[in-house]
This record gives sequence, structure tokens and C-alpha cells, in this order.
Amino acid sequence: MNAHDFPALAPDLEWITDSTRVHKYSQDFNWYSPVLKRQLEGLSADVVARPKTQEHIAKVVSLCSAHGVALTLRGTGTGNYGQCVPLQRGVVLDLSAYNQFLGLQDGVASAQSGIRLIDLDKAAKSLGFELRWIPSTFRSATLGGLYGGGFGGVGSITYGPIAAPGNIISAKVMSMGIEPQVHTYHGLDALLYHHTYGTNGIVLELEVAMAPSTAWSEFLVTFEDFEQALSFASDLSVGSGYVKKEVALIASPIPSYFTALSEFLPANRHAVVALVAPQSVAALKALALTHEGLVTYQKSAQEVQASQRTLIEYTWNHTTLHALKVDKTLTYLQTGFNPQRYREQVLELQKLLSPEVMMHLEFIRTKEGVVNCSGLQIVRFTSEERLEEIMQIHRDHGVQINNPHVYTVEDGKAGGQLNPEILRAKDRHDPQGLLNPGKLRTWSAPNAI
Repeated sequence: MNAHDFPALAPDLEWITDSTRVHKYSQDFNWYSPVLKRQLEGLSADVVARPKTQEHIAKVVSLCSAHGVALTLRGTGTGNYGQCVPLQRGVVLDLSAYNQFLGLQDGVASAQSGIRLIDLDKAAKSLGFELRWIPSTFRSATLGGLYGGGFGGVGSITYGPIAAPGNIISAKVMSMGIEPQVHTYHGLDALLYHHTYGTNGIVLELEVAMAPSTAWSEFLVTFEDFEQALSFASDLSVGSGYVKKEVALIASPIPSYFTALSEFLPANRHAVVALVAPQSVAALKALALTHEGLVTYQKSAQEVQASQRTLIEYTWNHTTLHALKVDKTLTYLQTGFNPQRYREQVLELQKLLSPEVMMHLEFIRTKEGVVNCSGLQIVRFTSEERLEEIMQIHRDHGVQINNPHVYTVEDGKAGGQLNPEILRAKDRHDPQGLLNPGKLRTWSAPNAI
């Protein structure tokens, strides 16, 4: 028996069996990488299951476990690394219909993993709170998808990445098995299922710490000089008195790809995107003057809401998306600088690699609370060999590469290192090796498929 037979065995579930739609649900935004596009092209599941209840999820899990069929989890497919692309066919479990907001108490929100982040944020705001970090894909991305394959986002300048202690309160996880088991893990134990692409457990629900809801003002500040732009972004990020949600440096010529914002982005100038609280607006403007920056765009929270357009959708990997819409030959990097000398590293690499590599920096706080910048540089792609050379140049300058051109969990992280507890969680929850097989390179078991 194979996955094609499952819809007849569980007719009360929603199944997708049409090959065209199944292929669509078997893909994500891995085409950002020409390497992954080549490696993953044509891969598809056999069927897609779209459960709405925990009981439905358990039924799919039981069927896969009983018949040795691979199961790959999916939110809405906004990831970039092939996380939800099945390497061994089987079933794609689309959790986007498992999406209930479960409540908010004492600044902690709980929700099912398939809830869209925009819906979770709206529900929280009605109660005076908002998400601590939100990706640029917030309109479509799910909470479980961000947790399983993401890092952080807008808000990480204050609250750090998802993995910063205190951000995640608990995770409710289902194991593979004919009779699936459900356990709730707290704190650091919950983080064993973060950014593991659904390879070591099925995250059903999450409790996440929230931030007070704030009426953020949005700014574009442009600069003729790159170093001035860098200094402004850094000083704004480091300054403890500025209440901010986002600081991103987008070097020329990247702003030229933002066609909808062209009237606010003078040619050949570098741009900083910033979101600050109302009480920090005057201070931001004063800082911009100090660094010879020109404020070309300013919107209050009310104006942003009325326009239905936010600068958030020009930051993080939406920056890459806008560039790719104009030039499909581009690709990108993911880099982590040294918080003690990131300015020096950025200036060295800008001088060495521009314009082949275009600087895009997202300022964040690390898990330890130190301000740093995370790079999502845009690259003029010529060959896979040259792409590897560019990544090595960054490593040679002490810059960490989180490789977005690989689909395995370990190789996308610094040095290929993985917490051994993640592998032990895989042993506990998926001894048959059925969850997203092929994505956790360092795990093996005698009875793995």
C-alpha cells in the first residue's frame, strides 16, 4: 500500500490528489537559490492532506507510520530552503487549516501551528499586544512554518531571534507512530523543534511571549555615502533610548528594484528602513541629520493601516523578492557578522565585493542581547563555483555563512554543527525516519527508510 491509497482509507479528511496541485503544494520559494532550484526541480509528494483537527493529523500520522510512508510538513510554503519539498514522495501534511487562535494571558499567546501570522498579530492587537518578531511574509506565513524553518524578523532588533531565551514558552509536539503520542515541551526543550524543518516532531501548538502593541511609524532615510548610512543604522540600533521595531540598511543599487517606492528613493543613494515608536520620531530625524541623511518617506501607523502598504514588505527576504522580480539572475546570501567588529567587516566586504554583492543588512539583537547585523546580501549570480568563492571570502573575513543554497538542516547552519539533543528528539519522535527524510543529514537509524 502507498500514499495514493490513503484518501480512500480516511475519506473524512480533505485530500489533494490532482498531480498539478500536489506538485504546487510540494514546493516553496527555493527558487531564490539557483542551486536548490536545480537540485529540487520536479520533486513532488504523492498526495497532500489538509487536516483541520488534531484527530485528523493523528490519522494521517498513523497511516504513514503503519505503511512506512514519508511525511513532510508544510505551512504555506514561504520558506526559501526547500524545507517542505519532499525528497522521498509520500504525503505532504499541509497544516494551514489547523489555525485556531487559542488565547492570550499574561502576555503569552497560544495558537495552533497553522495560524497565519497576520491573523495571530491581529488577534493579539485586539488585546493590547503584538508579535515580538514578524517576517516580511507575515500576510501568508504560518506560526508553525516560521518556527520550523525561520529565524526571526521585524522586531528582532529588540527581542532577538525566535531562539532567544524567553521568546518561546512551550511547544506541543506529536510523535510519529501507529498510535501517535503528544507531549508539551517548555523553554529550551521546546527549542529542539525550532528550525528543524519538521524532521524531529510535528509541532501542533505554540505558546509565544508577546510585546505591547505599539503604533509604529515607518521611515525611509537615504544617504549619498555608504559609511554614513551604516553609521546611522548602527547608531539607531545601538541607541538604548530609541524605541524601534526594524532597522535595515539597503545599499545602492538595491533600492532601484523597489519600483513601487521609486518616488521616495533618489537614484544612487543608499536607504535605511526604520520603524520607530511615536516618541522616537523626533530623535530619529535628529540622528538622520547628524549623519547627513535625508528623510524621504514617513508614515504614521494610521497612514500605514489606511494605505494597506507597509515597509516591512521591503525588508528581510522581501528585499530579495523585489530584486528577483526585476532581475531573475540574482540570488542571495545569509550571513552573520561579528558583533564586536561588524562595521569593519561590512566596510571591508563592501569595498571588496560591490557591485557583484549588494549589501543588505538587518540589525538585530543576538540571543545574548548584543546588537549585531545579519546580512541578506544580493548576489549577481554567475556560477555555483563563484557563489562558493564569495561565501568563502566572507568566511575568510570572519563572517558566518548560514548557507541558503542547501536543503539539509545542519549545512544551513554555521559549521554544520547541530545540538545532539535535536537528534535524540528525532530518535524519540520518529524512530522510523519518516518525517521529512533526507533533510537531517547527521541522523540515521537501522530501520530508517
